[in-house]
Amino acid sequence: MSFASPLFLWYFLPAVLVAVLIAPRSGRNAVIAVASLLFYASGAGGTTLLLLACIVVNYYAGRQLEPVEWGFDRDRRRWLLIGAISFNLAVLAVWKYAGFATAQLAVLTSWFGGDFPVLHLALPIGISFYTFHHISYVVDVYRGERPALRDPVSFVTYIAMFPQLVAGPIVRYREIADQLPQKRTHRLDDIAAGFPRFAWGLTKKVVIADTLAPMVDACFATPAEDMTFAIAWLGAIGYTVQLYFDFSGYSDMAIGLGRMLGFRLPENFARPYSSVTVTEFWRRWHMSLSRWFRDYLYIPLGGNRRGTARTYRNLAIVFVLTGFWHGAAWTYLVWGVYHGLLLVVERRFGWAYPPSTTGARIGRRALTLLLVVVGWVVFRSPDLASGFTMLGHMLLPDFQGLTDLVAASVTNQRVVFLLLALVVVLLPASAGTGPFLEAVRTREAYVLRTVVLTLGLGYSGLLVATGSFSPFLYYQF
Repeated sequence: MSFASPLFLWYFLPAVLVAVLIAPRSGRNAVIAVASLLFYASGAGGTTLLLLACIVVNYYAGRQLEPVEWGFDRDRRRWLLIGAISFNLAVLAVWKYAGFATAQLAVLTSWFGGDFPVLHLALPIGISFYTFHHISYVVDVYRGERPALRDPVSFVTYIAMFPQLVAGPIVRYREIADQLPQKRTHRLDDIAAGFPRFAWGLTKKVVIADTLAPMVDACFATPAEDMTFAIAWLGAIGYTVQLYFDFSGYSDMAIGLGRMLGFRLPENFARPYSSVTVTEFWRRWHMSLSRWFRDYLYIPLGGNRRGTARTYRNLAIVFVLTGFWHGAAWTYLVWGVYHGLLLVVERRFGWAYPPSTTGARIGRRALTLLLVVVGWVVFRSPDLASGFTMLGHMLLPDFQGLTDLVAASVTNQRVVFLLLALVVVLLPASAGTGPFLEAVRTREAYVLRTVVLTLGLGYSGLLVATGSFSPFLYYQF
């Protein structure tokens, strides 16, 4: 079930909000937990059992990982933590990466006349996200940063909460632990604050991202022999815009839904295309993932505290895994390595900090955006050969124009929306529109909320009603 589907918008969401409002305070988490599992099962089917198994294992592991449980027996707690993390990573490895690994082994063995079987498993929706939530939970409890949840319903609410279950934001346990107890208040004011944020995300997703999707798909589906300079750049720029509006739109919707349910979920984007350096870009793009890797991998590896060489090594490890986290494909791995190298180069030559002069800042901002666009081409391409072919044509003007198929996808409407969406590249790097809609009480904010709730929501509703929406891009991760 998608947030941008009639079933969710017109039936599921209203029913859940009414149920939460009329339920006693002690029963609201139960309503959210049951609704979340139903939401997940509607799309995940039988793989819901895997989610439930992970919930059971991590719930009981958390109960035993609190410092008070084992007294001063640190070794037993440490081994239990290692076991819990290993279990979660094993689940992720088997269901997400075993097929890719066996496919590579099949290729290798075929060179020597062998025949290695390839494992085919259905990828559970959101497995990358709920695996990271489970690891965050057991680690935060082990460190004593927050107590373990005694109420299993509250634990299910944290892990399976439908606004963030399928595509984030990745909510670290410490960020939400204080909101999970049943004493949490929930008022109509929360719905009033969260709904404009949800509507803004829906508008970004349905009006911008989904409108551009057919054009972007046509560009990336162009065969190598038909690829041109114009198609390559149109696809690269179009996907740069589409991905941002799709994923940040989802994050806005998730944060708005969380607020309507009485939760404050962390921000996930802060105008990343306004970044002056690649380092800054990763402080603004998918921030919840960056924070997760920082807290649970980069810092435990030593961060930047153990010399230059280890800092570079730690950055490389983090971004190799960041790339592979997105999917079991060489394109994601190369994309992660690419960004890791960019960060190492920035640190090595002192370019990780914005320059002081205006002209230099403008130049660095343009260069950073160009580097990000290059990375997105590899990220989006079906394979490395296609990605490198597209990048090659971006470097060599040929004045051959568009193929008939791509030209047919470039409608006047899509050109207008692409140009309007590109304004986001020119915006200052201040706080984004989503938080402004949700929290600010100025006249300008009221005007913007009115526009979003009338024009934006109205047009989005029409598009949803006609079936003009597509799955969120990050559902596949």
